[in-house]
Amino acid sequence: QLQASGGGLVQAGGSLQLSCAASGRTVGTYDMGWFRQAPGKEREFVASISWSGAVTYFADSVRGRFTISRDNAKTTGYLQMNNLKPEDTAVYYCAAKVRAGTYFSTANYDYWGQGTLVTVSS
Repeated sequence: QLQASGGGLVQAGGSLQLSCAASGRTVGTYDMGWFRQAPGKEREFVASISWSGAVTYFADSVRGRFTISRDNAKTTGYLQMNNLKPEDTAVYYCAAKVRAGTYFSTANYDYWGQGTLVTVSS
């Protein structure tokens, strides 16, 4: 029900925009989060946005470089990534959250996209 796209290869300092399309209107109105998983590492929180768009959170490692937004009419979420660094290289996943709990834990998300690979070269 979630389809992430927009990954690719970019040089350090460059930008990419990831998209997360929800196939159903209901899923598209849930809180949404982005996570990433680098090779050999656990999946980690990147950013989240409430269903209304009014509340956003960012990991310390991306704050000031990444922005998160959504278009509920299109049931699509976006992660704009600027000033990318090699350490941002990972598979990025979008997820939708229904249950209560913090935005920061993978355990609190109910639906997941398939992931899109972002590679940042130095």
